[in-house]
Amino acid sequence: MLQIKTMSPEDLSFSVQATDQMGWNLVEDDFRFMMELEPEGCFVAFDGNKRIGLATTISYGNIGWFGNLIVVKAYRNKGTGSQLVKHAINYFSRKRVKSVGLYAYENRISFYTRLGFKYDSDFIVMKGKGSSSAANLAIRRARKNDIERIVACDESCFGGSRKKLLEPVLLDKDNVCYVFSDNCHVSAFAVAKVYRGIAELGPLVCSAGRSRLALNLLEVILDRLNGVEVSLLLPTKNSGIVNMLKGRQFSEEFHVARMFHGPPIVTDCIQVAESLERG
Repeated sequence: MLQIKTMSPEDLSFSVQATDQMGWNLVEDDFRFMMELEPEGCFVAFDGNKRIGLATTISYGNIGWFGNLIVVKAYRNKGTGSQLVKHAINYFSRKRVKSVGLYAYENRISFYTRLGFKYDSDFIVMKGKGSSSAANLAIRRARKNDIERIVACDESCFGGSRKKLLEPVLLDKDNVCYVFSDNCHVSAFAVAKVYRGIAELGPLVCSAGRSRLALNLLEVILDRLNGVEVSLLLPTKNSGIVNMLKGRQFSEEFHVARMFHGPPIVTDCIQVAESLERG
C-alpha cells in the first residue's frame, strides 16, 4: 500500500541513489539543504517498508515551487508520481499558497498538464566556463549589509520573499554575489552558488527594460568565475543573454517548460532562475 511520509535524515541515502539513476549528481547535502529550507515539504513514497519515490518543494509566502520528482524504475507508470504531486499540492494548500510553479522536462509536460499545471514559457539550461572580460565598475561585490536590500529587490520581481533561501546562499563564503545599487537601493543582483569545483549561476534579477545592465552583471560574475564550469537556467526569450553566452562558447544542454498550478507569476525581471528545484 502506498504511503507518503515527510523526508527524514534516514531517507538521504535513498534520495541520492534515486537521483543518481537520473544523472543529476546530487549529494546528501543537497537534500539536507532542501529539508532545512522546507522541513515539512519534502516527501518520500513507500510501498510497505520500501522507498519507491521522492518529491521536494519550497514555499515563499503565496508562491510555492515543486522541485525534484523521482520514482524508482520498477514503480513508474503506476500512479506513484501523480500521488506525490497531489500530496505536494495539498501541502501547499494547507500553507495557503496560491501559485505553484515548476520546471518540466519536455517529455513530462503532458504529465503535469493532467495534474492541473498550465504551460507558461520556455527556459533553457546552458553550460560553459567563466572567462575574463572588461568589468563594469558600477557593479560591486555584495556585502553582508546588502542582504535585506537584495531580498527586497528579489521580492519585488518574484512576487514572494525568498529570504529563507537567499540569506544562507549569500552568507556562504564560497558563493559569489554582485549588485548594482544606487542611493542605497539594490536594483539588480546576480548570484553564483559554487560547490564541488563548479558553479550554478542564478538568480540574476534586473528590472525589465534594462537588458544592458543584466548583461553587465552577467559579464562581471563570469569574469569572477574565470575557468570554472558554469551552468544556468534562463528564459529562451531572453535572446540577448542567450546570444552573449553562445559568444562565450556556452552550449545549450536542454529545454524545460515553466508551468503553474494557479495564477502564473508574470514578471520579466527574472533574467536567470535560481535553480530547477527552487524557482
